[in-house]
Amino acid sequence: MAMFRIGEAAELLGVSTDTVRRWVDVGRLAATRDAQGHRVVDGVDLAAFVRAAAAAPEEHAELSSARNRLRGIVTAVVKDTVMAQVDIQAGPFRVVSLMSREAVDDLGLEVGALAVAVIKSTTVVVERPTAAKGRAGT
Repeated sequence: MAMFRIGEAAELLGVSTDTVRRWVDVGRLAATRDAQGHRVVDGVDLAAFVRAAAAAPEEHAELSSARNRLRGIVTAVVKDTVMAQVDIQAGPFRVVSLMSREAVDDLGLEVGALAVAVIKSTTVVVERPTAAKGRAGT
């Protein structure tokens, strides 16, 4: 059974450790104490928490079959005469999109703008971290 310390859970959720502690303190997220007295979150409970949060529709979300929506800030826009590259920082994730220059202009995408990267892909590669990279699964 995978157990995650508060800091690990926070990193996976993209929030601060204080936020996870508050969620645990108010009962929003279940946690127990390990042998050393540290609060830990069961992997199954963490997965259920994430699923429940993801199931809640975004306030201004459009109806779409795409389920992967990453809200972030535009950090770079490079345009030529026909195409453009838009970089979005969504939490710890950098998302790069190539689109027409016309689309960038129509959407008003510029550095500092709020944007949502909507991802629909037929290929998703799944990896597991090695023991040296993460403690998940311990």
